[in-house]
Amino acid sequence: MAAYIIFMRDRMRDTAEFAKYMEAVPATLEGHPVKPLALYGTLEMLEGTPIEGAVVAEFPTMAAARAWYQSPAYQEAVRHRHKAGDYRVFLIEGL
Repeated sequence: MAAYIIFMRDRMRDTAEFAKYMEAVPATLEGHPVKPLALYGTLEMLEGTPIEGAVVAEFPTMAAARAWYQSPAYQEAVRHRHKAGDYRVFLIEGL
């Protein structure tokens, strides 16, 4: 069953750190079965607290999504995102 990782950026604090993160991420995806569905595109909030941006990535299973997120390569890259801004990230199983 497909699974989705959703990244919601609440606030950008450091654009230089964010640039480092965005530069590092593509290499972390190599060998992982991921399909990017949305990447900081036009955003229209319909309800709830506004966010600055969002990313949606599809994986074939929850286990595959966790394997990427917990991989040493991504964990090295994610330290730049943590410095760059305030995010909420979650994993959800599809139908």
